[in-house]
Amino acid sequence: MMTHPSNVLFQDDLLPVALPVCDHYAGSEKLMRKSMVLQQESMAATNTPFDITFDCEDGAAYGNEAAHAKLVAELIDSPDNKFGRIGARIHPANSPCFAQDVNIICSSRKLAYVVLPKINSVAELQAAIKTIALQRDFSGLPALPVHVLIETHGALADVKQIAALKQVECLSFGIMDFVSAHYGAIPATAMRTPGQFTHPLVMRAKCEIAAACQLFGKVASHNVTTEFKDTSIVANDAQRAYGECGYNRMWSIHPDQIKPIIKAFSPRNSELQEAVAILSAAREAKWGPIQLHGRLHDRASYRYYWMILKRAKTNGLTLTEAALELV
Repeated sequence: MMTHPSNVLFQDDLLPVALPVCDHYAGSEKLMRKSMVLQQESMAATNTPFDITFDCEDGAAYGNEAAHAKLVAELIDSPDNKFGRIGARIHPANSPCFAQDVNIICSSRKLAYVVLPKINSVAELQAAIKTIALQRDFSGLPALPVHVLIETHGALADVKQIAALKQVECLSFGIMDFVSAHYGAIPATAMRTPGQFTHPLVMRAKCEIAAACQLFGKVASHNVTTEFKDTSIVANDAQRAYGECGYNRMWSIHPDQIKPIIKAFSPRNSELQEAVAILSAAREAKWGPIQLHGRLHDRASYRYYWMILKRAKTNGLTLTEAALELV
């Protein structure tokens, strides 16, 4: 029996969590229902997955929080949630609506994950996770993955401790609240391109989040692009998030942003071909060093190219038989 490449290349190393690269947010009933249709169409047309996050924090009208949470739970448990890849952003842990959201939404059997916003410290996060775990236990359901929004000074200060928590699957950068938390010390231009990729404090936050995720095998999710009429801006932001900041997932806040994000985070055909050629030759050499096209390769580069194939498979790209044998 042939040993799988992942066992040879990574052995006991912690492989990062694999999630769809696009996390599409929807808050109103109309947009939540539309997002489920879009998810079904994407899978039917190209087998390309993306996650949906139903939003309670900003999606619920004041005074209507309980009804909105019930609607979110009903939609998540409905037959229209065909792939089990819908999560929910609930109210902050210090909100009077937090416990209510946990009671209603975290009892959902098809809930993929829960997003916790406005976390101020690892201690606050641990308490929130405990509340969620108790509700899941009471409902007879398995543990729920937690996605954490890093958008406060305290959360950024504790980012490594947060990423280290077993229940945490993904860290998202909340750029709007992060900039606002500086009370004018960071200009509004840093909330959008090009400022978000040049302001030192914003880039420091992005890089610390991404580094913490890499250290503990978690997913780093990039902040929103508020411009949705010009999809080239979305594509550019996604490319820079991946290529310059080490992110492997990004928020969408408009249906037109979904495809550009997925494309930007997907390997190109030339990359896939190169990965297959290198890994096939490496397998023939029993994963020892090789020379290909005048360049030396060993297990360090093999791990890099294997992750390209893994990323392509996660994104639903059509892979050749040779590629599928390797991944």
